[in-house]
Amino acid sequence: MKKIIYSLAIAASALTFNSCVGDLDTLPLNETDKTAQQAYQTLEDFEKGLAYIYGSYSLVSQNDAGSSDIAVEDAGQSELLRQYVVLNEMSADALKCTWGDSYITDTQNATWSSTPNAATIAVYTRCMVTITRANEFLIQSGASSLEGVAGLRAEARFLRAYAYYMLLDLYGNPPFATEANIGGDLPKQFDTDFEKGRKGLFEWLEAELKELLASEDMPGVGEVSYPRVTKGAAQALLARMYLNAEVYTGEARWADAMTAAEATINLGYSLCPNYEELFMQDNGENTDSRNELIFAIAYDRDKTQSWGGTTHLVSGSLDDANSEAIAAALGYPEGSMIARERWNGYHVPTTFVADNFELSDVEWGGDGLGYNRATSDKRAFFSNVGCSETFDISTIESGWRCWKFTSRDSEGNLYSSDSYDKFSSIDFPMIRLAEMYLIYAEAKARIDGGITTDAKVLGYVKALRDRAGLSTPSSVDTEFILKERACELMWEGHRRTDLIRYGYFTSMSYPWPYKGGVPDGKAAIADYRIVYPILNTDLTENPNLVQNPGY
Repeated sequence: MKKIIYSLAIAASALTFNSCVGDLDTLPLNETDKTAQQAYQTLEDFEKGLAYIYGSYSLVSQNDAGSSDIAVEDAGQSELLRQYVVLNEMSADALKCTWGDSYITDTQNATWSSTPNAATIAVYTRCMVTITRANEFLIQSGASSLEGVAGLRAEARFLRAYAYYMLLDLYGNPPFATEANIGGDLPKQFDTDFEKGRKGLFEWLEAELKELLASEDMPGVGEVSYPRVTKGAAQALLARMYLNAEVYTGEARWADAMTAAEATINLGYSLCPNYEELFMQDNGENTDSRNELIFAIAYDRDKTQSWGGTTHLVSGSLDDANSEAIAAALGYPEGSMIARERWNGYHVPTTFVADNFELSDVEWGGDGLGYNRATSDKRAFFSNVGCSETFDISTIESGWRCWKFTSRDSEGNLYSSDSYDKFSSIDFPMIRLAEMYLIYAEAKARIDGGITTDAKVLGYVKALRDRAGLSTPSSVDTEFILKERACELMWEGHRRTDLIRYGYFTSMSYPWPYKGGVPDGKAAIADYRIVYPILNTDLTENPNLVQNPGY
């Protein structure tokens, strides 16, 4: 698997890993180490520097998977994508956990505060690390005349933009710094007023992505090797931002969301015929799945090991009984396990499955999956061996288990023997084509007053429903699309953002288990919790910053 993320030890980090972006003019502590100017000499040097930025999304240090370079005690819990999923899925209705870690309790019960926990530290800090590395790369590459460097710079700008998008969505009004406004002064927000600051960051991101799309330097689709980013990723991120523009700026941009989504669709991507292959161990090598992946973060059990990433999604949910039952249902020899490790903590509340997935012949607590998989939604990857129907946070054997991210590959190989490494090689889908279909459908339905019979929308929906083995209605409304997003994009980091856009995240009218810390979820969450707080450690280090309202 050619997914090598290089570690390039340059004097690039101007980030104190427990605070925000500071002065970039740093020198190596060890006089034998290279400065950034010395490290960047050849095109290969610049390619390694770019890989260092890509690595910010998946790696926890330059050492090993058990060593973290930020102030989170458990290295696996310090990884960006793991905690990105936690903040977006566990804070809503799709993912719950029976472990007692403080960040889990905070996230599930909506009791997080400006005092950092593992999840809020990891996402905030690693996004800032990505931005800092990208800024340094852009500074050091700015004067280079080497052929090919301009394209690398465009990729770095997108990786920085995506990190800022994550901060925009999760933290609202973060500190802002680019290669043009750093060097000595602590960074500022776009505006100390939250709404103006968030809108300012949105507008900067929009302009940045449009500039990349217009640039001859940004690689086109197919012009660079997977999983490097292209104009398709920039176009798709614009579509997602426009879909949520009313939340971010106060102004709806439905028509722009449609236009950007369709522009992405027309770039030549195609749906993977088999939904399951999108989340298998070889999804980055499988041409069918790769044709749907617009932007993915690469993981490799040998090259980019992590206890976060997709490893926690493969291992987090199952116990031995469910792992063995799933393997048996798929035809593997007796005693086989579908997951290499079984951490036995992640659950899907019964209500989430019942409200969104079309399952047939559901039964509880037996020795099989608990439903007829052959006649159910093919996007459903659940089991309930030994589990009671009503989900209870204090009862491990309750609710559904999920195995969407699997230890199998597309050839049927099951990588769960004692000799197989415990880490996952599944690439995480940051953006894929199916999301663009659903963005177009939702935006058109909203333009049409909440329900649409538009032929193009129905065609996109039918393509997804056909793949799932389901029929397509003659019209679709926004509630139908929300359910489709729940099934299609489950555990891919979308659910919190979707519920906020629909006005359901904080509302008492849309309950889920343990919302607001209440077992039946019939509780309202304070409106200010649609974003997470700026870390109080950053506020202490940087007096230019103002905390988000409510914290």
